[in-house]
Amino acid sequence: MAGITNAAFRILTVEGGAGLVVTEMVSAESIKYGNKKSFKMLELLPGEHPAAIQVFGADPSSMALAAQAAERAGADIVDINAGCPVKKVLRSGSGAALMKTPQLLADIVSRMVKSVKVPVTVKFRIGLTVGENLGPLLARVCEEAGAAAITLHGRPASQFHTGPVNLEAVAETAAAVKIPVFGNGGVENAAGAKAMLEAGCAGVAVGRAAVFNPAVFAEIAAGLSGGGTAQVSSAARMKLFLRFLELNAGIYGEEHGLARARKLVGYWLKGLPGAAGARGAFMTLKTLKEAEALLIQYTKE
Repeated sequence: MAGITNAAFRILTVEGGAGLVVTEMVSAESIKYGNKKSFKMLELLPGEHPAAIQVFGADPSSMALAAQAAERAGADIVDINAGCPVKKVLRSGSGAALMKTPQLLADIVSRMVKSVKVPVTVKFRIGLTVGENLGPLLARVCEEAGAAAITLHGRPASQFHTGPVNLEAVAETAAAVKIPVFGNGGVENAAGAKAMLEAGCAGVAVGRAAVFNPAVFAEIAAGLSGGGTAQVSSAARMKLFLRFLELNAGIYGEEHGLARARKLVGYWLKGLPGAAGARGAFMTLKTLKEAEALLIQYTKE
């Protein structure tokens, strides 16, 4: 989730029960050419482990170099993004475009596995268009090339993040390999996670449901264990957002940290009274005090 899963957000999700966090995807070509912004994206903080650094690219040599850079940065896992459906990424032959070229994907996995000591994992989708299931083939290709695990998004690239998840395709993919397959796509609660597990997945990967509720991981775990837990209230959620802003400010400085949070504020305010006005006001804030003054109204139980 580009622009979302920075260090501050990842720390919140660890505190919210996540067993593993994943960085924003980082361009292997940018790493190859020493882009400072991309190297900054590789930085991990003590409070966010275990962590996977996700890289994307279409050149095996560049991807191997990126894997080494990720390992030096402290990654516990290096993850390959072979599922991003965004046109800009597809045009470079990266992301979901790699699903069209299984041999190239295998070469990338193999080169990366040989380049680092940490596990290399792969994320891809069930297919490119509705009705196809490339999952079993791609899973076997990745397994044979040395991948340690797979994260499978249960929708085709053409659907992005909408529409039903194809659990049958997920099950066929999980059954095709011995390495763990983690189900992804539409998992928002224990029921969604249970469906993935019943399809044969070893675990689940949660993305968008965590954007406005980093505690969703603990909620899912409690639901699966039969214990049940109350969902995080709107007030508690807003307190989490204020903590996120503090963490962001500590990493990037107040003004820059608040600017980076603008992409997220709509998620956190969704459904709250006066949300549209508060969101508009947030876009002009420059200090944490201003943010607290604006959002304090939403922290009352």
